[in-house]
Amino acid sequence: MKLNVARADPAGNITLLVLSPVEKPARAETAARLMGMPQFQAEQVGFRCPPQAGGDGRLEMMGGEFCGNATRAFGMLLARERGGLPQALVEASGCPGLVTVDVDLEAGTARAEMPLPLWERRVQVLGMPGTLVHLGGISHLVVEDVPPSLEFFQKAEPLFQEIFGLDAYGVIFLDTEGGSMTPLVKVPATGTLVWEGSCASGTLAAALAQSGSLSEGEFAQDYRQPAGVMRATVARRGGRVAAGYIDGPVTLDDPVEVEL
Repeated sequence: MKLNVARADPAGNITLLVLSPVEKPARAETAARLMGMPQFQAEQVGFRCPPQAGGDGRLEMMGGEFCGNATRAFGMLLARERGGLPQALVEASGCPGLVTVDVDLEAGTARAEMPLPLWERRVQVLGMPGTLVHLGGISHLVVEDVPPSLEFFQKAEPLFQEIFGLDAYGVIFLDTEGGSMTPLVKVPATGTLVWEGSCASGTLAAALAQSGSLSEGEFAQDYRQPAGVMRATVARRGGRVAAGYIDGPVTLDDPVEVEL
């Protein structure tokens, strides 16, 4: 099987965009084989599909999850294909509506308006406080000044198993003194658990958690992650989340043909 694949680097969260048609039952195996190719060093795989809801293009992730970084990269691909237009409307798996992606090809950046959270809750894991953010198909637990570890993630997993319909979930470890963020994300459908170079939905979750006391106005923060920096902006009106955005660099390689 030959596939056209574009390698994208949205703030270090290496993503492969499969541009050739791949049937849904074959996607998990296809993704695993592509992620196993050392020349790509990929953390995740998304598949281009025909639009269904009036978008400029549709992206379905390997486990049916929503990924803000992959959506930003796909928006850049669509903008490039359409002659450099500054905006693309993306249909993304795990997201019920169209995602607007603003693209600056000259600067090499893409900004996505993210889905609003369904809810935010204060919780505790091993006696440590955190904020559980439910974004629909994906949820994150944001904790501050907890050393990143698989053991803590495993202790937090029961929180996610109580949420119906999740395609992916993660723990976002914030180091408030060092100003860094470390995301560990699991996609159950593909059996992947990855220390990601960066995580867009996790970045938004961090900003939501840290803006919880804001009643009115905007909260904006740069989050330094293992492989890149992303900026999250959250607008609140009357204490409620009115909008959320993720912005950052995206490098998009020309498509190549891969034989599996």
